[in-house]
Amino acid sequence: MENEELSTVDYGGSLPVDNVQELASNNPTQIPSRYLQPETLLDQISVVETLELPVIDMTKLLDHRHHELEKLHLACKNWGFFQLINHGVSEEVIEKMKIDIEEFFKMPLEKKQSYAQQPNSIEGYGQAFVHSEDQKLDWGDMLFLIALPLSHRNMRCWPIQPISFRENLDKYSREVQKVAVCVMKFMSRNLGLNSETLASKFEDGTQGMRINYYPPCVEADKVIGLTPHSDATGLTLLLQVNDVQGLQIKKNGKWIVVKPVPGAFIVNIGDIIEDYIRLIVTNKLDGKTQLDFLKQED
Repeated sequence: MENEELSTVDYGGSLPVDNVQELASNNPTQIPSRYLQPETLLDQISVVETLELPVIDMTKLLDHRHHELEKLHLACKNWGFFQLINHGVSEEVIEKMKIDIEEFFKMPLEKKQSYAQQPNSIEGYGQAFVHSEDQKLDWGDMLFLIALPLSHRNMRCWPIQPISFRENLDKYSREVQKVAVCVMKFMSRNLGLNSETLASKFEDGTQGMRINYYPPCVEADKVIGLTPHSDATGLTLLLQVNDVQGLQIKKNGKWIVVKPVPGAFIVNIGDIIEDYIRLIVTNKLDGKTQLDFLKQED
């Protein structure tokens, strides 16, 4: 499950495609060709290394531990990813959200389809960014929701079953927002800026939540759950819902398997913040200190 601090742009729609969970439940002996990925891509991601992502302790950051702040700086600079522990979101909030997600995907297809994506909108239940009839497809389904600000919520897409889903999602999204803003404040400090510089651009912006489901596959070595991509966001906070591993990241041209630390968020520095930081560094070299690129409009 991914929480994303987004820029306020129109993400367009996605063409309707077959439901992957339903397809997998029929125990096919062969996978439809649209899901079979090119061998060149499969070869790239099959060669993986096992390296540990940096682990950042939020309590140590809040205690003003210089060493932890330096670890965060190096994680952002050298990886663009890190695992965040002791982040302050209660285990109860997280576990309730996990349970509701699992219960949602257990529901019959016709119930889930009541939250299906509408034409020209990516929000809802379906797949993301399917733009052509011959495009290769990911082996997975998703539920994508705008969680914040409240005025942007499309409640038609918010499940009413499980009965606690909406309440638990609301609590979870608000708590994760606090974490994201806090992380941005420490990132700003590492850049020698006022701690509010990055946070002020995003804390009232759009938060999207993408919940991914990847069913078992009889030809797992020929499909991809989520096509390799970078996140066009400020920050992405990922939460592993179950114990099935599958996340990989690319570092120095090589794919690395990520082993989530129990209870941790995996934090990804998105493209928008990378662009901000790139501009900040450039302006510092030019003797400037303002930040005026890719500003997020409320």
